[in-house]
Amino acid sequence: MDHVNLEETMERVALAAVRSGRRPEDVVVVAVGKTFSPEVLMTVYDAGHRDFGENRAQELTTKADLLPADVRWHFVGPLQRNKVRLVRPAVALLHSMDRVALGEAWLKGPGTPPPVLLEVNIGEEPQKAGVSPDRSGEVIGQLVDLGVDVRGLMAIPPRVETPGDARPYFRRMVQLREALQSEFPRIEELSMGMSGDFEVAIEEGATLVRVGQAIFGPRNR
Repeated sequence: MDHVNLEETMERVALAAVRSGRRPEDVVVVAVGKTFSPEVLMTVYDAGHRDFGENRAQELTTKADLLPADVRWHFVGPLQRNKVRLVRPAVALLHSMDRVALGEAWLKGPGTPPPVLLEVNIGEEPQKAGVSPDRSGEVIGQLVDLGVDVRGLMAIPPRVETPGDARPYFRRMVQLREALQSEFPRIEELSMGMSGDFEVAIEEGATLVRVGQAIFGPRNR
């Protein structure tokens, strides 16, 4: 496999960043490698990429053991408390903190736990994880009081017909971050946008995008 898709994706990210009035390096591209082998991930690593994401604890730990130590791992999927012990030592950032009980589990173990993002259910969809927007300040406050380092917000907007249809949800996330920053100034990061809509997300202010298929191609089911 070549890395044509990585180069093309990074160019699209750079152009979207410029359109948003920012520099390309202001946006972190998390290459989500779920279902792909460590060998496939290494082709992207060899092309110079260092931020990788996984959404299953076991897959993350397996790949983290096999890839070089300077990879920055991001956990982007739902996390059960009994899997925290696998994920916490391996990651640079948890994108899916969504409840106080998970925050309590995150603090257990040696050393300082990595920072987290609060997952927000921006479309308020009953089948999705995440905190409702109007409860996000309350939950961040509880997590911060526990000692969790909350650095920003993550969201997966509802399924839409076209990428542009997701724009209102991304805008709401930006507004929510701004509203929270007066009380929680460390809330800076916005993880939003995936392969189908990352350019729109960046135009609206995403600081991290979680991109899998645009880089790696169709998933191995």
